Amino acid sequence: MAISAAIVDDRETDRHAVQTLLQAWAQMRGEAVTIRLFASAEQFLFHYENFPCYDLLLLDIELSRMDGVTMAKKIRHKNDLLEIVFITGYGDYIAEGYEVGALHYLVKPVQQEKFFSVLDRARARLLQSAKYLPLEWSSQLLRLRLGEIRYLDVVQNYVTVHAGEDYRVKRPLKEFLPQLDERFFPVGRSLIVNLFCIRRVTKQEILLSDGTALPLPRGAYDQLNRAIIERT
Repeated sequence: MAISAAIVDDRETDRHAVQTLLQAWAQMRGEAVTIRLFASAEQFLFHYENFPCYDLLLLDIELSRMDGVTMAKKIRHKNDLLEIVFITGYGDYIAEGYEVGALHYLVKPVQQEKFFSVLDRARARLLQSAKYLPLEWSSQLLRLRLGEIRYLDVVQNYVTVHAGEDYRVKRPLKEFLPQLDERFFPVGRSLIVNLFCIRRVTKQEILLSDGTALPLPRGAYDQLNRAIIERT
């Protein structure tokens, strides 16, 4: 697949070092990758307004003005599918990285083996995001990208597919599971959740990255946590 990547770092030597590693990974994996370099969060966000077509963002956190976490939060308001990898010289921001659904957190100087492993995971997730769910809704046939679907729940005989919008259809929930992939997990009889959209799980609820809180059925906690560990 063709991957469009952006590297944001206010240090020129670090930008080019990451670019060199990314080019080496692309050559070794036989992937086509286009790369743009940006020296600040503001520069990237200005560009992104007109060209919001990136698949992968390699982002430093300690930028000179707007920090990388703040920038990532702005992007997440518009794009849940962009794969974000934080690259930084410090190890104090891991929690913030998970808040914006970052794929991984790498500490400088970046090691090639670790970097390649993270890029392999990013590629796999991008390939998953390209899959679709066909859905008959309101007298039309839709194709919803699986990566956009946060969860599906059922009330009486109606299933609501929660993606960019909510799509309510009269179908059994169990009919949807074969059309989804391994990132989706059935939680009880009335809920299927996208594991990649989960931020936190407690004994009582599932908290998604967009702030949605879903009730967790009794006895489902251990199975759900095991699925998260095995599949994400």
